[in-house]
Amino acid sequence: MLEQRIADAGLDDVVEVASSGTGGWHVGNPMDPRAAQTLRAAGYDPTRHRARQWDTTWPEAYDVVLVMDEQNLADVGGRTDRVGLLRDFDPVDRGSEVPDPYYGGTDGFEEVLAMVERTSEAIVRALPDALATSRGDA
Repeated sequence: MLEQRIADAGLDDVVEVASSGTGGWHVGNPMDPRAAQTLRAAGYDPTRHRARQWDTTWPEAYDVVLVMDEQNLADVGGRTDRVGLLRDFDPVDRGSEVPDPYYGGTDGFEEVLAMVERTSEAIVRALPDALATSRGDA
């Protein structure tokens, strides 16, 4: 979702998005069929997604690392000025965790979709100022 929103904003030539899990349980597999169906129904293409595992070099390779919950935050080494929760940008419930819908029904996937969509929109709105600051334009 974030990657598509960045492309729609014309920022995909300057912003790279990577996604992973902190555990290796599903590496190489497509996403959960319920998640794929929820994304497909919302107009996203889930077919390219394959699970991959967090790489410990990413904090040096990326300017910002955003994780879904406190356990993921601990798994990547904790909060820093460049590492935080995705929902630190959520305009509705800033700083909350993204709940894992895996053990629930489809409504949980729809709830997470709504959270991530609005948070992705907020991130994209913040990017021009952040990019100007990182380049020294501000």
